[in-house]
Amino acid sequence: MRKFAFSESGEGFVPPSTADFNLPPVFADNEFTTKPILLVIFSVVLISVFFIIASRKALVVPNKLQFAGESVYAFVRNGIGQEIIGHEFMRFVPFLFTLFTFILTNNVFGIVPLLQFPAMSHVSFPYVLAIFTFIVFHWVGIKKQGLGKYLKGIAFMPGVPKFVYILLTPIEIATFFIVRPLTLSLRLFANMFAGHLLLLVFILGGEHMLQGGIGLKLIAPFAFAFGIGMTFFEFMVQCLQAYIFTLLTALFIAGALADEH
Repeated sequence: MRKFAFSESGEGFVPPSTADFNLPPVFADNEFTTKPILLVIFSVVLISVFFIIASRKALVVPNKLQFAGESVYAFVRNGIGQEIIGHEFMRFVPFLFTLFTFILTNNVFGIVPLLQFPAMSHVSFPYVLAIFTFIVFHWVGIKKQGLGKYLKGIAFMPGVPKFVYILLTPIEIATFFIVRPLTLSLRLFANMFAGHLLLLVFILGGEHMLQGGIGLKLIAPFAFAFGIGMTFFEFMVQCLQAYIFTLLTALFIAGALADEH
């Protein structure tokens, strides 16, 4: 999170903008060492180490670390995989579990001191995750029904009058191949971007007011208090967005497995 800034003339607060999300490389001019990329790499290491340690010496009566790991896994396995996909859910649990933990960790980085940046506020990361989901649920549908039957089910919904296909078929094709991956990724990106921007506004605005006159100094604590309140709200949104992305992925897979979709 950057420090408060003044305009070029030295007066006035420069509000946070999209420029605050375009971070320079950490090491020299290597574009692959920007903070978002390093956070993503760190998240993979962190998640891997946590679950390896949590499951390394599994006990009948789990310790706190094992209980935490098993709780997250059980939540994804039972609450998303089994509930949404049904009897074929187990083969998709690793993918859903990876999605959920990866998104959640990178989202929560946005409120962790010193890190303070949600990697999913860079739209390229949600795009890549949406592409993986797009490939998985279409591959599942094609493998289950065959390419011809699968595409026919998308383009020509059964039980619809033939003249309606003139309008319905382009909409269905666009929905399955364009709208779904776009909305899946943009929903996650927009929430993380907007939430981080709001935190910047209140925290940096409060810091700026402390540099002003007595009136602004009196208002500054309210800006900080609102910023702290928004941090708790942002944590809830971060968890919710990880859940929604994983839930929608499970719904798409379940739809691809259905005989009629």
